[in-house]
Amino acid sequence: MNRVERRSHLAPDQVSDVFTLLQAASGADGVYPLSEHVVLHLRRGGDLPAVHLLGVDGDAVVGYAHVDTTDAVMGASAELVVHPSYRRKGLGRKLTREALTVAAEHDTAGRLRLWSHGDHPSATALAMSLGFERYRVLWQMRRPLHGSVPDAEVPEGFRLRSFVAGKDDEAWLELNNRAFAEHPDQGRWTIRDLELRMAEPWFDPAGFLLAERIADGRLLGFHWTKVHGNRAGAGAEHAHSPIGEVYVLGVDPDAQGTGLAVPLTVAGLRYLRGLGLDQVMLYVDASNTRAVRLYERLGFVPWITDAAFRRVASPESGRAAGPAGAAPRNRP
Repeated sequence: MNRVERRSHLAPDQVSDVFTLLQAASGADGVYPLSEHVVLHLRRGGDLPAVHLLGVDGDAVVGYAHVDTTDAVMGASAELVVHPSYRRKGLGRKLTREALTVAAEHDTAGRLRLWSHGDHPSATALAMSLGFERYRVLWQMRRPLHGSVPDAEVPEGFRLRSFVAGKDDEAWLELNNRAFAEHPDQGRWTIRDLELRMAEPWFDPAGFLLAERIADGRLLGFHWTKVHGNRAGAGAEHAHSPIGEVYVLGVDPDAQGTGLAVPLTVAGLRYLRGLGLDQVMLYVDASNTRAVRLYERLGFVPWITDAAFRRVASPESGRAAGPAGAAPRNRP
């Protein structure tokens, strides 16, 4: 009978088993089941304070849940995956119930947020049956790169250049957190968050474009591109044809209205096309109509939908959960 085991850290062989599970689920579902920040820390044995839940059948890891309890404001968040051969057998429910128990141990309100990558109907049914509500929708949008990319001039008084590691780290981090001050995921980065990504095989400073004010050198916008797939030199979770990504696009509040967003986006698209890539993708909240309109004007269309759920009340106690934020938006 399947059982769920808790771990504060994972041994190297357990990390390997989880990644084997993730690859099996990704192959079956056509979408990666965990968000980027979870994968980054999972590769290092779970160096982010979290609770790891392993769904085990004998010695085989057939299910996994990552429960992050570090956000005292938003409450705990969890992401989970079950091996395709072990679905519809109650393991997903066991993992979710254990995640609820973990959340209750760290928060008297027992708040918990769940993320469904690919917005599978079974995930929705499970979440609803356990007292969650759907509250956030994230679109993956795509466009081809072999067609035309519009021209867009950089506004007068600005220039674009590439990120220089060791020189731009702190200035970029300040810019990012200002640009995303109201964003539940992106606006709280620390230097550790940046360093983790700079250490990844896909990191390419040449495709990390900065908009610099010529008069004083202040950074006021950026377009960080990324390449997924074999060209990125990453592990098994990236074993597919390479595709570019508008990884993060941001403009300082002081530079809103200067017209930096479009030329920054276009410059990144041209950079990715110059690598010989055929497609580019991005993630955007469906409710962010301003950003969606910008990307639609540049030829992007919705491709995959992800959904986030939050618990409205404990099924056992009926207690209402407090306000919740959003789950991580980037995936590997």
